[in-house]
Amino acid sequence: MKIGILVNEGPYNHQASDTALNFCKAALAKGHTIWRVFFYYDGVLNAAPRAEPPTDDRNLFKQWGELAEKHGVDLVVCVAAGLRRGIREGDTAPGFRISGLGQLIEAGIQCDRLVTFGD
Repeated sequence: MKIGILVNEGPYNHQASDTALNFCKAALAKGHTIWRVFFYYDGVLNAAPRAEPPTDDRNLFKQWGELAEKHGVDLVVCVAAGLRRGIREGDTAPGFRISGLGQLIEAGIQCDRLVTFGD
């Protein structure tokens, strides 16, 4: 099954990012394809380029990037939501790219399922 993911919450103020990441890992382990993860609203904060969580805390920025690199998952940050939160083109954590809402629409069309995490 080809799955698209929508993440609407930031990495440390809500469990949505952790749950989405774990869902992606579990789906991939079962042989499914994660075609794209689209970060919208505060979800764009998952791509914050200069975030440095304490060494004893999980590093979701790095974990998302590793998922993209290992499995070829397309991590897309909404350009408008990113600009509102200080994230712009060429200024994202490794593995992320910036694009528009058309990428979310395309995921909804191309994927068998589009799963949303966060309000």
